Amino acid sequence: MRLTRQTKVELLKRIPLFAECSKSELEAISRVADELTLSAGRVVMRQGARGRELVVLVDGEATVERDGATVATIRGGDFLGELALITGKPRTATVTALTDLRTLVLDGISFDRVLRDVPSVSVKVLSAVAERLPADDV
Repeated sequence: MRLTRQTKVELLKRIPLFAECSKSELEAISRVADELTLSAGRVVMRQGARGRELVVLVDGEATVERDGATVATIRGGDFLGELALITGKPRTATVTALTDLRTLVLDGISFDRVLRDVPSVSVKVLSAVAERLPADDV
């Protein structure tokens, strides 16, 4: 079953990067986010690889490994890659599907389009990123 626009908005609202966005801004982001189903065993992202997308787990479970050691299990409602969406920096962990996953994916090209078309999102996202930086990086 496909996610409704409202469900997409609710999922996106939980992400700190979008926490200050209005409903209409979240709806603009949700329009470019794609639903993907991934099979159990599939690597969602690999440590060290460049990233330029954000992934929200809708249903299922995945493991997060750093340097070969499992550091977490993530489940529906969790998200990953939000800073890679902005920075394109290498992934800090490998994420592998433990079960079949239903995901919501926002790629960098689509996100850039939202930033261009809805400039108010840029200011809010920039503010959220600045808040997450360690004090000595500011």
